[in-house]
Amino acid sequence: MYFLSGWPRRLLCPLRSSERPFLIEPSAQRFYLAVLSETQISIWFSRPSVLIVSYIESGKASAQFGFYQQVEWKPDDSMIAVTAANGYLLLFDIIAGSDEKYLYEPVYPKGSARVKVTPGYKEEQCAPALTLEMKKPIDLEAPISCLQTLQEDLLVATADGYLHMLHWDSVRNGQRAVNLCTIPFSLDLQSSRGGPCLDLGGVHIRDMEYCTTLDGFAVVFDDGRLGFITPTANRLATDLQGVWAADVSDGTCVAVNNKYRLMAFGCASGSVLVYMIDSSTGSMQLSHKLELTPKHYPDIWNKTGPVKMLRWSPDCSVVMVTWDCGGLSLWSVFGAHLFCTLGEDFAYRSDGTKKEPLKISSMSWGVEGYHLWVISSTVPDGAEGDDKLQQAGILQFQFIKSALTVNPCTSNQEQVLLQGEDRLYLTCGDPTQAHSVSEKSSSRDSGSPVPRPSASAPLSQGLSTLLGHKHWQVVQIHSTYLETNWPIRFAAIDWSGQCVAVAGRRGIAHYSLYTRKWKLFGNVTQEQNMSVTGGLAWWNDFVVVACYNFIDRQEELRLYVRSSNLDNAFASVTKLHASTLLLNVFRDVVIVFRADCSICLYSIQRRHDSPSPSVSVELLQEVSMSRYIPHPGLVVSVTLTSVRTETGITLKAPQQACSAESILLNLAGQLIMLQRDRSGPQVREKDTPANQTKLLPFCPPVVLAQCVENVWTTCRSNRKKRHLMEALWLSCGEAGMKVWLPLFPRDHRKPHSFLSRRIMLPFHINIYPLTVLFEDALILGASNETVLFDGTGSSSLEALFPFCTVERTSQIYLHHILRQLLVRNLGEQALMLAQSCASLPYFPHVLELMVHVVLEEEATSREPIPDPLLPTVAKFVTEFPLFLQTIVHCARKTEYALWNYLFAAVGNPKDLFEECLMAQDLDTAASYLIILQNMEVPAVSRQHATLLFNTALEQGKWDLCRHMIRFLKAIGSGESETPPSTPTTQEPSTGGFEFFRNRSISLSQSADSISGGKFHLQKTLSMPFGPSSKGWCKDTDSAENLYIDMMLWRHARHLLEQVRLRDLGCFSAQLGFELIGWLCRERMRVARLDDFVTALKCLHKDFLWPFPVIPACSINSPLKNGRCRPVLSSRLLKSQSEDSLLNSDMDTTPPQVTTANHRWLDGLGAVSKELDSASSLGAPRTQDAFLSPLINKGEECSIGSATDLTETSSMLDGDWTMVDENVSTLSLSQSELEHISMELANKGPHKSQVQLRYLLHVFMEAGCLDWCVVIGLILRDAGVIKQVVGFLDSPEVPAETVQSIRAGLIAVDLWASSDCPGYKPFLSLIGPQLLKLMEVPVEQVQPEAFQPAGASKLSDPPLLLLPRAEDRGAVTSAHPLPLDGPPGPPLDDQEHEEQEDEPLDEGTYDCTLS
Repeated sequence: MYFLSGWPRRLLCPLRSSERPFLIEPSAQRFYLAVLSETQISIWFSRPSVLIVSYIESGKASAQFGFYQQVEWKPDDSMIAVTAANGYLLLFDIIAGSDEKYLYEPVYPKGSARVKVTPGYKEEQCAPALTLEMKKPIDLEAPISCLQTLQEDLLVATADGYLHMLHWDSVRNGQRAVNLCTIPFSLDLQSSRGGPCLDLGGVHIRDMEYCTTLDGFAVVFDDGRLGFITPTANRLATDLQGVWAADVSDGTCVAVNNKYRLMAFGCASGSVLVYMIDSSTGSMQLSHKLELTPKHYPDIWNKTGPVKMLRWSPDCSVVMVTWDCGGLSLWSVFGAHLFCTLGEDFAYRSDGTKKEPLKISSMSWGVEGYHLWVISSTVPDGAEGDDKLQQAGILQFQFIKSALTVNPCTSNQEQVLLQGEDRLYLTCGDPTQAHSVSEKSSSRDSGSPVPRPSASAPLSQGLSTLLGHKHWQVVQIHSTYLETNWPIRFAAIDWSGQCVAVAGRRGIAHYSLYTRKWKLFGNVTQEQNMSVTGGLAWWNDFVVVACYNFIDRQEELRLYVRSSNLDNAFASVTKLHASTLLLNVFRDVVIVFRADCSICLYSIQRRHDSPSPSVSVELLQEVSMSRYIPHPGLVVSVTLTSVRTETGITLKAPQQACSAESILLNLAGQLIMLQRDRSGPQVREKDTPANQTKLLPFCPPVVLAQCVENVWTTCRSNRKKRHLMEALWLSCGEAGMKVWLPLFPRDHRKPHSFLSRRIMLPFHINIYPLTVLFEDALILGASNETVLFDGTGSSSLEALFPFCTVERTSQIYLHHILRQLLVRNLGEQALMLAQSCASLPYFPHVLELMVHVVLEEEATSREPIPDPLLPTVAKFVTEFPLFLQTIVHCARKTEYALWNYLFAAVGNPKDLFEECLMAQDLDTAASYLIILQNMEVPAVSRQHATLLFNTALEQGKWDLCRHMIRFLKAIGSGESETPPSTPTTQEPSTGGFEFFRNRSISLSQSADSISGGKFHLQKTLSMPFGPSSKGWCKDTDSAENLYIDMMLWRHARHLLEQVRLRDLGCFSAQLGFELIGWLCRERMRVARLDDFVTALKCLHKDFLWPFPVIPACSINSPLKNGRCRPVLSSRLLKSQSEDSLLNSDMDTTPPQVTTANHRWLDGLGAVSKELDSASSLGAPRTQDAFLSPLINKGEECSIGSATDLTETSSMLDGDWTMVDENVSTLSLSQSELEHISMELANKGPHKSQVQLRYLLHVFMEAGCLDWCVVIGLILRDAGVIKQVVGFLDSPEVPAETVQSIRAGLIAVDLWASSDCPGYKPFLSLIGPQLLKLMEVPVEQVQPEAFQPAGASKLSDPPLLLLPRAEDRGAVTSAHPLPLDGPPGPPLDDQEHEEQEDEPLDEGTYDCTLS
């Protein structure tokens, strides 16, 4: 919870000296620091970090006294004691200057509002001027080994084995000496009555420190033994007794922790032993060890040398350790390791070379633990040559700490709050989002933009805001408040994470993340007259403050509303009888722990009668704890909670489950619980008046856990996640975390008598926990990260130390709890808990982690496991639908050697593969295939791969199909490569479609060949050179390729038989299946079409193409001058023929038409020359620009993304407009508009049109003319029918095809007459082609059959066709030419235009597919 920040600072000493400092010692309040060198003592100030005064001993005196060795402050900072080498104790008086005299003062610009309003107001921002005066030295006639202050006395240990007690003021009269040999020592205090049993002859105390809360001294003897000396009476005079730690003889130094009653002893082995005193026997018991592990520090763990020094932080929550060989390491109070400078970027440069570790001779924590002052014994070389300023060798490391260390009231919230010297770090989400959501729901009377959490339905902040990013929200503390009231002591964040309050030396200030503004006291006198003593917390829109009022000399509980100005006029003040040490809020109750060891509960209620927001505070209950608490300073935190030993089911009234049921007290690491006593007669609530409800008393306390650092509980409730919401979370240092979990009977059955109602489950985590997200089953924390700086100077601090940052971290804990429940045979509870969390996004990962951890432990165990857990875990995971994925993902992330153990527990992979196929989970089945390939013979893999390949083909999983083709080839060629889960860049996701990339299909027939009846099919294939094509070219003779081709042919045949042309096109485009070659071979077999009507119906359904309807105006059939004017209402399409088939997903919604991008092309407008140049089509040539490869987004990506017309809007509006200006100025009549709208209604989706055009080309090139006719019919493209009829004259076309087409068209005409009259106009339009078809002497057909009733016969002029857009390589639609339309230009103009563009109208198709 303490984290290094930035680089350390080096402090400059303005006095030149050849001596290096070797010791630093802070005063009691840590505002001053004494720095000692051999003949010089200097006093430094903490903020600003400057030297105030330095006393240099004269040569004569230093020869008499010897060099300085140690230093100690008097508790009130008025005196300082220094020991010298020759056995002298030197006492100095520290004399402050006059009130108005300061060494350093801030200079403000003229007109600044800052004025001195109260005495002492200026002291904190100025460095005071001090002087040192030596009093008469004391000669103790033996070298002094250590000294320790306690209140008015000074305890000095000398090398002759004596303890001297001196009085600070009257030194000579108060001197007493105790010989160590007279102190009785034993293993515990019970057996120490018998006399001295520890031989202390010739032994002296090397190091000692006084512990206030234990009332005794932790001592290290010079032979390495450890002990604890305590007075038998309450006066530290003559009667002393001691206990010693067994089996330790290598102690070097000691530091005591007053808040947790711990003694940390450094050892010569490099480890730190932390002892506690057993309260019953008085013996020293080892609590835990602090040592570097070989797992994390393999190079250094046993090479650190002896421990040089230990220092507990001012709030007693962390300890800093340094060794003789250098380096710093930080541990939490119960042994969680936070960081160490002996490894990683601290120890190695970016090129891998090792740095020399920083050797430290002394260190000390600064005010509130924001700084660590360090004196290094090795000054970098580059620093010596500075003539102006001598480097003092003092480094200042900067720290950020968790707000929980000093103000543990935020433990029932879900935000992480860190506080630095001048800034705060928060993990809340975007305040503007919270504001916009809350504006709709917040209560208006509060005037706050953030909703207040109501007790009934508060909402979790949720994953999106708390885990949305890795960045901190850094809030700079207001400089005006900071320079007057430094240091910041307390910080608190409100429940919604939008408001922060801080309290420094005096007053408070708060900040809103939404407005990004601080609020300070407008009246500085009010600010300076209060000091926060017991912390601060938020209750809805109010800051709750436990403070001391200097004017009234009174402890008070104040509530300031956030929306008003920060002023006592808007505060609600309640007077308290004793000073407050701790404060916490639970729902509408404030719990206060006081210095007289009592706990008070106050209720807060919002007043509705006053105009401004205000509250009334009433005392609910007072509980005395003096019987159980030996010292009030030992209480770390106090929490009110609804947690109790019985779960909510056993309570009579359900609302009691949400009330304040228990008090949790962290007493020096022991978690104590006081529950309400329900053993007496229960009074029903409805029988008592509302204002007379008497609260139940509390039972005697029960100890829940030891070594507790932090406690988390929530005041919210969620019926679906009761296990998590009603649990109690504990952070226990090196022991990891513990959760006190409620156990519920299933389905409200009666609970078993033998089943306890709660269970304590321990588990280890990899991060230091700072908060728990209850509903999201996550732990949030922070960790130190380092950034290396490769500077030019190797001796600079920047090169010596990496830049330190604090990163947000999080960890899932659910799998730990589930596993612990399964170990204890509580599978039913585990199942209930897991089912309540199954909706979490990372729940599959939780199951996977659980299987993985148990598998790794059991499969790699050297000893046989009598009761393995893996079968139980496997059975548990099968309860969830993610079972198959969980097992295979776990297997693929585990080494092959463990697979047999895994599948022995979960089942045969062949059976699991078949289950995947039955469940249609093909991707998981593919993963099992890789398992089978490694565990079974190739024949079994091939058999299962074939099964999966066929299923994937049927379901259109093209990516999987491509991988399966490679997989089958790899099995055949003896390779054992596994298909990657994602395609590589060389093989884009468009996959097998590379086959078409370099292919030019030219279908060119001149007008002569059509009229001459020659059928000429020219096919140009240029095989590609992409990786997927190599797969097709390589080993074409091999049986493996033939085996795959047979499966592909079989699937294509299956699709064609079922008239699934869309699927066939997707299959061909996605897998690079050479559809044209296959259709050529199958032309007279499966590619023959017998039933045109069924095929037409299937195509309509498959491509979502509407059946045509007859426009109402077509009955009139307005033909002007015998000439028809076609209306073309098409939009120009890009050439994305194959792109549209790259997706098997069918869009059920037609694409939205944006009419702004369409120009309706009226009449037979001239095809402008720009068209040819812009589209650069005219000759068959390969163009790569047509197909933009789709990024593979899976099967659900819609084709619309690739073929959307909005991409071409600029072309349509610009050069692509083909409308003749004279024509476009004509106004449209009502009938024309109706006709155009009818045309639009009769058209299918744009994507389907592109796909049908592409398929038309494929079938045309393969010579499957019957299919071309059907596609021509559905597109109602007369040009296609004309072309096909032209081909039928060719002798190469078999007679069966001609007969089939003729019979099919007759069937279509009959069907149109009876079922679909919308096709009749088009059939009339293609009458000449049908007549020509009937002339083929196979069978006489009455041409009149094709004439619709009442339709006038078309006259001699040939059917005029607009030049098709296919000629431009764009697969655009040439629409049917209706019989009605507005009058057009004279026919000879049309003929003239037609002849100009004749080369384009010759039926030349150049379908270039990228």
